[in-house]
Amino acid sequence: MAVVASAPGKVLLTGGYLILDRPNAGLVLSTNARFFAIVKPLYDHLKPDSWAWKWTDVKLTSPQLSRESIYKLSLKDLTLENVSSGDSRNPFVEQAVQYCVAAARATLDKDKKDSLEKLLLQGLDITILGSNDFYSYRNYIEARGLPLTPDALAALPAFASITFNAEESNGENCKPEVAKTGLGSSAAMTTAVVAALLHYLGVVNLASVLHQEKDTTDLDTVHVIAQTAHCLAQGKVGSGFDVSSAVYGSHRYVRFSPEVISSAQVAVMGTPLPEVVLEILKGKWDHERTKFCLPPLMTLLLGEPGTGGSSTPSMVGAVKKWQKSDPEKSLDTLRKLSEANSALETQLNTLSKLAEKHWDDYKCVIDSCSILKTDKWIEQVGNPNQQAIVKALLGARDAMLGIRFHMHQMGEAAGVPIEPESQTKLLDATMSMEGVLLAGVPGAGGFDAVFAVTLGDSGSHVTKSWSSFNVLALLVREDPHGVSLESADPRTKEITSSISSVHID
Repeated sequence: MAVVASAPGKVLLTGGYLILDRPNAGLVLSTNARFFAIVKPLYDHLKPDSWAWKWTDVKLTSPQLSRESIYKLSLKDLTLENVSSGDSRNPFVEQAVQYCVAAARATLDKDKKDSLEKLLLQGLDITILGSNDFYSYRNYIEARGLPLTPDALAALPAFASITFNAEESNGENCKPEVAKTGLGSSAAMTTAVVAALLHYLGVVNLASVLHQEKDTTDLDTVHVIAQTAHCLAQGKVGSGFDVSSAVYGSHRYVRFSPEVISSAQVAVMGTPLPEVVLEILKGKWDHERTKFCLPPLMTLLLGEPGTGGSSTPSMVGAVKKWQKSDPEKSLDTLRKLSEANSALETQLNTLSKLAEKHWDDYKCVIDSCSILKTDKWIEQVGNPNQQAIVKALLGARDAMLGIRFHMHQMGEAAGVPIEPESQTKLLDATMSMEGVLLAGVPGAGGFDAVFAVTLGDSGSHVTKSWSSFNVLALLVREDPHGVSLESADPRTKEITSSISSVHID
């Protein structure tokens, strides 16, 4: 009776830096890169004396890192103690376990409490798996002399090992070096674990919720617990857009007020965790979520330039320091950046509406523009509808150029590489290719992956061109769906009875 849940990684299209402060919005796209969590009982049978146990066992397995951790969970105060050798801790999963069990204790009816305690006494066996897209295999591909193409990535086995550089040349073991692609692996992992545990423990029923758009109560519970666990594991309260998109999928996001998590941060010794969780669940979660995804016939592409990742926290710190030292100039730059973000959002929403109303014209324009450079797009106009479509396409491009300009300005003023020169050259070259609508650095920028939004079938031409720029095009695409209950362990194609999802009453 295993429960398998998955949650997607993200790309922040607009809202870098601004999204940290209300009421600024960001457009976040969820992707087909997903983290999976498999939860099942650790022991099949309860021992006769189990009613007297004060602790239960929790096993966490991460096959890609060849890691296994064993914890003892106190059934009294829900503290979690790592009893495995080595320092293979995972604070995100640890917080998720404690807060999910506390949520179950706090919210379940009396008649469900018995089955909850029985489930806990059977122990928790948790396995986490991340799509290859979360990790960089660029060095692996280059070391084997393979071409930098998506085909080389597609040839890797699913959930490939990520313990690169696990041994030094002298044979001594060192910590595996894991390079990431910036898709928000910790948020997707935390969300998948929270969703699987809450469903397994009977707090939510994801089987029914995923088909209902109107009643999001259970998803909202997953969101609140995942945000709290993620913030506590990180040691700070972030904007939360990555967890929000992992739960709900692509959308326009305005952050929650950080105070809503304060009761968890200052969880006083002696306050039972279920009480803390109840307070958080009842808190004033004032984040805003509006429907948004890319217009039809558009593809999100990500490319890994191979210049190494950037540290988002240190870049954010530098920008905040600049804001304090030059409030007037920084406010002006941020205002202009915000206007450019809004302009891009408006044009993309306009394109979605035009596609809905005038599909034939829309498809005709996208197909034509997908094989042409921008300066030829206007020549594709045959009637007023097509004119409106091309106008919105060009408006979106102009807005993107504005976003890039102001992000670059901000980086120069703050002394951090938000759009480094190497990225500028790559993005300019990308935006001049046939069929490319947008290109930019997602989120906080830096040397992480670059993104492009392409029209029609022009994506394959872009990925080939990127290869000549020494950029590895990833297999990531937009998938607007959020957290999901899976029917089976993702490592097995066939569904067996032992791993089909069961809702526990």
